[in-house]
Amino acid sequence: MLYIRSLGNKLWEIRIQGKRGIARAIYTTVISRKLVILHVFIKKTQQTPQRAINLALKRMKEIQI
Repeated sequence: MLYIRSLGNKLWEIRIQGKRGIARAIYTTVISRKLVILHVFIKKTQQTPQRAINLALKRMKEIQI
């Protein structure tokens, strides 16, 4: 599996390997090529939970100028 994939709506998901297993971080890009991590969670299913995507979208709206 790729380490990074698009979730649509300017959201991206990155796979991270840690001591507790595989985690996911949902992030977006902003002006000046900066990345903003919106949500990090331990993924237990193949599909990204809609609740995690909704939370990331809400946080993305809060940071947009």
